[in-house]
Amino acid sequence: MSGCRVPKFTLTRPAWLSPRVARTEVLGGLVVALALIPEAISFSIIAGVDPSVGLFASFTMAVVISIVGGRPAMISAATGAIALVVAPLAREHGMGVLVATVILGGVFQIALGALGVAKLMRFVPRSVMVGFVNSLAIMIFMAQVPELIGVPWAVYPLFAAGLVIMVLFPKLTKVVPAPLVSIVALTAVTVAAGIAVPTVGDKGALPSSLPGPGIPDVPLTLETLQLIAPYALAFALVGLMESLMTAKLVDDITDTRSNKTRESIGQGIANIVTGVFGGMGGCAMIGQTMINVRTAGSRTRLSTFLAGAFLMVLCIAFGPLVSQMPMAALVAVMVLVSVGTFDWHSIAPATLKRMPAGEIIVMVATVVVVVDTDNLAIGVVVGSITAMVIFARRVAHLVEVTSVTDPDGGQVVYHVTGELFFASSNDLAHRFDYAGDPDDVVIDLTDAHIWDASTVAALDAVTAKYEARGKRVEIVGLNRRSADMHDRLSGELSGSH
Repeated sequence: MSGCRVPKFTLTRPAWLSPRVARTEVLGGLVVALALIPEAISFSIIAGVDPSVGLFASFTMAVVISIVGGRPAMISAATGAIALVVAPLAREHGMGVLVATVILGGVFQIALGALGVAKLMRFVPRSVMVGFVNSLAIMIFMAQVPELIGVPWAVYPLFAAGLVIMVLFPKLTKVVPAPLVSIVALTAVTVAAGIAVPTVGDKGALPSSLPGPGIPDVPLTLETLQLIAPYALAFALVGLMESLMTAKLVDDITDTRSNKTRESIGQGIANIVTGVFGGMGGCAMIGQTMINVRTAGSRTRLSTFLAGAFLMVLCIAFGPLVSQMPMAALVAVMVLVSVGTFDWHSIAPATLKRMPAGEIIVMVATVVVVVDTDNLAIGVVVGSITAMVIFARRVAHLVEVTSVTDPDGGQVVYHVTGELFFASSNDLAHRFDYAGDPDDVVIDLTDAHIWDASTVAALDAVTAKYEARGKRVEIVGLNRRSADMHDRLSGELSGSH
């Protein structure tokens, strides 16, 4: 046995087990949980359901996604975007249909994730990403404005005090997150002094027990499927869009890469679990994620898990105390988050002066559509389409056609340079002198690339125009992929043959 080597097994300790990291994650989770409570209640009201439905959704989404998600430290919970999608169902058909939609939406998200929908993120330009971030910051801020209008005068000094604490406290120490200090201090002051201001409890009653699993009470018929499928698909797409964009933002902030496919599938699993426990579904939350990642400095799954766990503990065990938290304290936190989230560099005069006009148009279009529709997914889609159109127009003008005629006048060679696709090849047929050229025409595509059938059809049209005049055309210089496409499609795109 002396010649046998015993393999060594080493156990790698998770990062969150170190005391310093664990403290950051625990405190980050606690701050996020406190910020989630009024948001979840507000989104429940938007969706037209009991506040406990939104709170349960936030609890199950955060806990499940912390295990199965692909982006550590990102917070998923009940969101306004999802609330807007499911609101018509809850209002017209009741909770059973809403829950069934959430479960089916989760199934769609798993299917889309498995099909590689996350890879589409590479087609989202930077200008759309900047617009997404800026519009989120604006929406977070605008959501706080109603809490500062038509309220007792005492709200304003409390709000201002919250901002001052969060700006100055980090200069003393960063051991405890400033938002947590602000919330605790302002709650203590309002309770001790008996100051009458709007509180979390005014938003709605907090649950007193954990939810139980169950099957949605809906008839399992084709009619039910036809009713909920369109909503479930919209639910799935909006949830994935918001989650993947937020994950990309966290990747940039933390200089790490996340598994977008795992995140897509994880969102589906989390929504199925949420539906089984009677929640309204959800997705990634940009505001709470920024609190967790940027303000608290959290980086692991522990903070996400604890955000959900603390949320239920705070509601069930400390409900009366949490209900007395002044909304002014939470509004101050979210306002500071919105200011920190906005990409101020993107609108600096020096940046705008150097930025191409097309990039600015895309960013502004994304922001305007998101703010106008309250739908991040629509804004991102419009922004991406706008970017593609501008890109196509820009590339279309980069195609050049130059001609050289032999000294003896027996042959003309056309050199085509650029990327040939539907936008750039549409006017290709007008670049040639069919009547004046000699009988032997060469089209040299050495410095060009054929991308689509539109280009092959355009080249066929050029060839046909020359042949109608009894002239011979030879296409040379095709790279392998261009040659494959041309050989496969040439002569097959016209209905006249």
